[in-house]
Amino acid sequence: MTDIDPTKRFSNRVDNYVRYRPSYPPEAISFLMDQGLDRSSLVADVGSGTGILSGLLLGNVDRVFAVEPNDEMRSAAEARLGGRAGFVSLAARAEATTLPDHSVNMVTAAQSFHWFDTPRALAEFRRILRAPKRLALIWNIRLSDTPFLGAYETLLETYGTDYQRVNHQKMSDQDLAGIFIREFQLKEFDNLQQLDLEGLKGRLFSSSTTPTPQDPGYQAMLQGIESAFRRHQVDGHVTIRYKTQVFSGCI
Repeated sequence: MTDIDPTKRFSNRVDNYVRYRPSYPPEAISFLMDQGLDRSSLVADVGSGTGILSGLLLGNVDRVFAVEPNDEMRSAAEARLGGRAGFVSLAARAEATTLPDHSVNMVTAAQSFHWFDTPRALAEFRRILRAPKRLALIWNIRLSDTPFLGAYETLLETYGTDYQRVNHQKMSDQDLAGIFIREFQLKEFDNLQQLDLEGLKGRLFSSSTTPTPQDPGYQAMLQGIESAFRRHQVDGHVTIRYKTQVFSGCI
């Protein structure tokens, strides 16, 4: 498989992404606010995608600059959040946000930092951040500690197009901690989704590492997830458990 431009990876998955990607727990948002944010703060949510984190920050801070290069993802965020006070959508990349120098109180990157050119993105973040230059990196880490979640992971390993190569969970905590120069914290929060079969399939195929209907392996993966659902569902639903990780500090 040829490499896909990271800014284009989710263009054909936006509908599933909007409907079936997990959100972030309220405790994680409270933690971000405790890192020096208040209702007068300006935040750059970089790689903002369909606006999951941006939407949670709106109402807690004065303005959220949602920086997203993918046209389809950005349009989805604009459709959902465009009418809310404080939402500003920017067609830009992490490495060149178009924001002025020293213009924001915090940069956030939710489920996106592993797609950035790290040295260039960090230089850009330092440019746009006000002292003390706070950055928060956030991921929902899907667990595999139940029979169903183990089966889900096996499907990704078996049929994923480039799952082993780009899986963000291969970024170590030590690597991420090394980005911060002071005031580093790692906080973890429980998070979950309960999904029916339609939602489960949507969640699976919202990932850029799963095959599309035109790709080899799609039908086998579809049959596999349907079989896993039948084996493990309770009252018509299965549960995907996550550990929401927030890496926070100054850069």
